[in-house]
Amino acid sequence: MAGSEDFNKDTKSGDNQFKEYERVLPENCVEYMLFVIEPDLQAKKIHSSLEAVRKAAVQLANQLTKDYIWQRDGFNLETKTDQGLHYLHGITDYGDSIEDEWLIVYILRELTRQFPDLWVRVSDSDGEFLLVEAANVLPKWLSPENDANRAWIHGGQLRIIPLRTDGAVQSKSITLPDAVRTLQSAADSLIHSTFVEAEAFYRLEKYPEQIQESIHYAMVTIPRRLAYVIHEIPKSIAPAVEAFYLRDPIAMKPMLSASTERLNFLPKDLVDVSVKFTKVLYAQLKSQVFSPPPAWQDIFTTSEKQATSADSSADLQGKHSMLELGMKVACGFEMLAVGAAKNKNRTAREVALLLEDLAEDGDSILPTDAEIGGWKDSTRNDDDSWMDINFDDFEQELNGKRSTSKEKSFGDANAQADLRKIVSRFEAFLNDEKAGIDGAEFDEMDEDDDDEDEDEDEDLEDGSDSEDRDVSFDEEEFSRMMREMMGIPADATNPTQKGKEKAPQPASNKEEEDSEDEEIKKLSEQMEAELNEHGALALDPTPKKVKAIKGKGKENAAGPSKEAEIDEMEEDESDDDEVDIDYNLAKNLLESFKGQAGMVGPVGTMLADMGIRLPRDESEDDEDSK
Repeated sequence: MAGSEDFNKDTKSGDNQFKEYERVLPENCVEYMLFVIEPDLQAKKIHSSLEAVRKAAVQLANQLTKDYIWQRDGFNLETKTDQGLHYLHGITDYGDSIEDEWLIVYILRELTRQFPDLWVRVSDSDGEFLLVEAANVLPKWLSPENDANRAWIHGGQLRIIPLRTDGAVQSKSITLPDAVRTLQSAADSLIHSTFVEAEAFYRLEKYPEQIQESIHYAMVTIPRRLAYVIHEIPKSIAPAVEAFYLRDPIAMKPMLSASTERLNFLPKDLVDVSVKFTKVLYAQLKSQVFSPPPAWQDIFTTSEKQATSADSSADLQGKHSMLELGMKVACGFEMLAVGAAKNKNRTAREVALLLEDLAEDGDSILPTDAEIGGWKDSTRNDDDSWMDINFDDFEQELNGKRSTSKEKSFGDANAQADLRKIVSRFEAFLNDEKAGIDGAEFDEMDEDDDDEDEDEDEDLEDGSDSEDRDVSFDEEEFSRMMREMMGIPADATNPTQKGKEKAPQPASNKEEEDSEDEEIKKLSEQMEAELNEHGALALDPTPKKVKAIKGKGKENAAGPSKEAEIDEMEEDESDDDEVDIDYNLAKNLLESFKGQAGMVGPVGTMLADMGIRLPRDESEDDEDSK
C-alpha cells in the first residue's frame, strides 16, 4: 500500500510538472490575453464586454496597420474559455520581425487606455519579455523562476503582482487563475514602478511613427504579370520574400528545371516599378547572394556584363541592381505559388486565386505602362544606406554621442539603442561590486542548487576554516590586474570604488603581502610582454589612429619639428579613449556571439542573463547558397 501511495504521488507530481511545460509557445510567437475585470460583472455580461473590446481592438489595429506589412501573422483576437476563465486570446507568429511583436504591444497598451476595466497579459517564447526588457531595474525578489503571470498592462501602465504577504509558503510562480483572482480581489496591491515601466516600454517611445518608418520602397524590374499581382495584393510580398529567404532544394526544383512550362513569372515583358517592403523583408532579400536560375540566366548575365564593363555608368549599375532584386522577388513568388492554394497563410491563398483568374482571363487584363505609371508611389526608391554601418559613427553612438558628420548615423534607432544597452549592461556587469570570487551572482536563478548544496557546505565548514586562513585573495588587486590586461584604464572603473579605502591590515602581514605584490607584479609584466609579442593585447584602432600609429616610424626621423603637431593629435585622440573601449568591447562581444554559430555559448548566456537578446546572425556560408 505504501509503495502504491508513493507511486501515485510521483505520478501526480509528474503530471504537475508536465502541465508547467505543456503550454510553451513556439519560437518567434507572441501570445496575448485580454481580461475584463469588474467586481460585480455577471457572467452573461462578460461576453458582451469582451465582444465590445474585440471590435474596438480590430478597429484600432486596422487603423494603425492599414498600410503595414506583417512578417507572418497579423494581430488577431478570438473569445476563449479555459480553466474557468473567459477572455480574448491571440497568438501572432512574427518570424524575424521583432517590430511586429512590439507593434502588438503598442496596440494592446493603447487599447487598455480606452477600456478602464481591461487587463492584458502578453508573453512570448522567452516568457514575460516585458520584464526581460526591464531586467536591469527589477526588484531582487522578481526572477524568471517566479515572474510567470505577474506582469499586466492596465490603463497604459505596467503593473506587477507582488509576492504574498500572508505568511503562506510562496510558490515559484502563480497560475493564470490565481493571477486573475488577484486582479479581481486586490487590484490595488499591484506594484507600479515608473523605472520598470520605462525600461519595459522603451521600444514603444517611437510609436506610432515607427509604423511608417519601418516601410521601405525599392525599384525593381519584374514581369508585368508579377507587377499586377503585387499591386492587387501588396501584402503578398511578405510570404514571397520568406519563401525565398527560407528556400530549400525542393522549393527550388521547378526553377532549376530546363522546362519553363510550370513557371508563372517568366522574365519577359519586364517593367520597372516600385515595390513596398518592410525594412526586415528588404534586408532579407537584398543581403542574400543568389545565382540566377536557368530561365533568368541569359538576361541576368547580359545585364551584369554591362554593369561591370569599363565604360559602365551609374545608370547601368542601378538597372542591374533593380534586375537582380526583381529576379529575387520573382523567384520568391514562384516558390510561393507552389502549393499556395493549400497554404495556411491567407494572403498566399489569395495569390493562388488571383493566378487562377489570370489563367482564365489571359494577359489582356494586365496593366499598361501608362497605368503602372499612374499607381501611387510607382517610382519611389528609398535610400537603403540604413543597412550600412559607419564605424566612426558606431563608436560615437555607443558612447551616447551624436555623429559629428552631417550624414545620418548608422543603422536605425533600434540598432543604436540595442548596442548602447549591450555595452552599458556589460560594463555594469564588469563593475559589479557585489560579485565575489565565486563569480557573478544572478538573484534566485540557482536557488535549487544552493539548497541542495547547503547541507554539504555546513559539513565542510569547520574543516575548511584552517585552510581559509592559509589562503588569501585580494579581489580588488585581482580586478585591477585583469582590467590592465584587458586594456581598460583605472579611471574606467566604478566611481564608487574610488572613495573606498582598504581596511587596515596587521603589521605582521604587511611585509609578506608586499613581497607577494612584487612577485605578482613581475609575473604580470612577463605575461603582458609575452602577450604583446604575439599581438594578443593589440586593440583595433580607429582609422584616424591607424594613421597616427603608422606615422610613428617617421616621427623619429622628422625630428622635433613635428613634436607640437604630434602632441596636438594625441590630445585630440585622448578624448576618444572611452569610445575606443566601448567600440572594442562591442566588437568582441558581437564576434564572440557570431562564433557560437547559433548554438548555446558563453556570450549568449551572459547577455541573456542581463536581459539582452541578440538576433540570429546569417553566416558567411550563405554566400554559397542558392
